[in-house]
Amino acid sequence: MFNVETIRKDFPILSRKVNGKPLVYFDNAATSQTPQQVIDVIVDYYSNYNANIHRGVHSLSQEATDKYEQARQKIQNHFNAKHAHEIIFTSGTTHGINLVANGFSSLLKKDDEIIVSALEHHSNIVPWQMLCERSGATLKVIPMNQEGELVMTEYDKLLSKNTKLVFVNHISNALGTINPIEYIIEKAHQVGAAVLIDGAQSCPHIKPDVQALDVDFYVASAHKMCGPTGEGMLYGKESWLKKLPPYQGGGEMIAEVTFEKTTYADLPHKFEAGTPNICGGIAFGAAIDYMNAIDFDAIAKYEHELLEYATKQLSQIDGLKFYGTSKHKTSVISFNLEGIHPYDVGTILDKLGIAVRTGHHCAQPIMDYYKIPGTVRASFAFYNTKEEIDIFVSGVKKAKMMLS
Repeated sequence: MFNVETIRKDFPILSRKVNGKPLVYFDNAATSQTPQQVIDVIVDYYSNYNANIHRGVHSLSQEATDKYEQARQKIQNHFNAKHAHEIIFTSGTTHGINLVANGFSSLLKKDDEIIVSALEHHSNIVPWQMLCERSGATLKVIPMNQEGELVMTEYDKLLSKNTKLVFVNHISNALGTINPIEYIIEKAHQVGAAVLIDGAQSCPHIKPDVQALDVDFYVASAHKMCGPTGEGMLYGKESWLKKLPPYQGGGEMIAEVTFEKTTYADLPHKFEAGTPNICGGIAFGAAIDYMNAIDFDAIAKYEHELLEYATKQLSQIDGLKFYGTSKHKTSVISFNLEGIHPYDVGTILDKLGIAVRTGHHCAQPIMDYYKIPGTVRASFAFYNTKEEIDIFVSGVKKAKMMLS
């Protein structure tokens, strides 16, 4: 049974105070908090079997290697990848995107086209712009509407025989919009294009099935899923990963090295040069275990309740405007108070112990579309409560009164 009070006891940070007030942590879209169960795994690694992996014959190295590869299998099972070697450990979502973008540098040519969406994080814009500069390909953008949804009729018009790559986020970090990725993937494949889905914001809320989606690449970050920072994963279909050249050169990613020629290791090591974040990978697996034990269906149901409750309470505040009002969205609310800069609202809320994100959320084109400098973003996780939302709403009212 889902019991939020029991769950909250797993997160030590939720019991602390900020500026003399109990912490209300509503910045989960930036990073989630870490349960004691995952913290214990991190401490256990450094306390008992810290060693480099894949290279040593001694017991510590073998134990660390086993734990690391078991974590890869946990991630494979969670995302339902066909093979464990289709899971590449990365430093996070941004690393995974750049790995794919770098690989396509040798596959694209002038007059090829890449499609991204207007709802993207900068990490899913800048690497493709850099790729277009290197290859001569053209970048095209799926437009959005006032509700914060992608205009699919325009997407259909953008697709052509020249389309080689399509990249969209599963869920918008700035607005919470859940994009119709099944449709996007299917239509892209009809013209022979590959698809990468940025799952950084979706993986904390839902359980993607990469085989059912038939997606070519899918990227995610551990720190959005109750895991550590500096750790993530890239899923790629085996056929695509074999086509792409290595992203970095160094140890681990080689089969044989001479001064005349180097041959590369098989997947996944081909893309994992150097000593990895061993502890981070193991802790990522532990975080996935933790969230699956709670159950993603229960998480989604509860977070939807929080979203509906917060939306209802905030909508009663005069002069408050929501951004991102799609019917299909996750537990993210972006808003502004009329005539008040979002940074000022965030500063007042911080004094009350309430953590929210303010600004353009690394999604400046969205803010330009709405002609605003940014928003106040409250993002809820399964360990948040309606009581915390009440404190937050009272804080927004106080900020309005002080700043008007």
